[in-house]
Amino acid sequence: MDILEQIIATKQLELPKIQAAIQALSDDERARLHAPKPSLRQALLDSPTGIIAEFKRRSPSKGWIKEDGRADVIPLSYQQNGATALSILTDEQYFGGHDNYIRQARKSGVTLPVLYKNFIIDEAQLYAAAACGASAVLLIAVCLTKAQCQMLLQKAHELQLEVLLEMHSEAELEYATLNPDVCGINNRNLGSFITNVENSFRLAELLPKETVKVSESGISNPKTVCALRQAGFRGFLIGENFMKTDNPGLALNEFISKL
Repeated sequence: MDILEQIIATKQLELPKIQAAIQALSDDERARLHAPKPSLRQALLDSPTGIIAEFKRRSPSKGWIKEDGRADVIPLSYQQNGATALSILTDEQYFGGHDNYIRQARKSGVTLPVLYKNFIIDEAQLYAAAACGASAVLLIAVCLTKAQCQMLLQKAHELQLEVLLEMHSEAELEYATLNPDVCGINNRNLGSFITNVENSFRLAELLPKETVKVSESGISNPKTVCALRQAGFRGFLIGENFMKTDNPGLALNEFISKL
């Protein structure tokens, strides 16, 4: 199995635990499920920079990036230093994440839209995202059939969650007809973890012009963001470039100052 296949196999094993946790939600968390949430799509449309700053402690390809990274410190620092929105990894085994990291970020004062970054294959994970305080969820085309994706997108909307639908190849662009709130182009192959930003430039031309587009992974230069914006992108998901520094919030601030 490649890395993505391993991750999805692990998600299947995790589902019973996630489903049990949903059944055990507190009254406050159940009330939060269908509550209005800050809009990722609108934040990107309104922002002159569109930086989605990611809280990412480790990755399968790089290992630990910031093992001591605190979810009650770094996401708020991102917000204070100009992030348009946040992405928080919640996969535990492969990315060192946790649903509680979104809860901690919210308790620290984060009010920006937060993307629940995980490998979603079941609606129970959507309930988990809504319960912990996320505003949007990631659906990955390569992990789902088009019918599964449509079902999960509809369920997400019932929970007042927006959807960032991630695609990587030309064949996956047909998923864009499901009308997600935001379309993401991942520059990283999730099987091999090879990254090439040219993927965004290549696929952007094939998406409808009115689509709110996000370029994900491998972005480390402000000049790349400017070029991607000229190509029609409104959002730029950047994590490792900030997280590998001593002060991710300050690194974000310096990046934005160069745009």
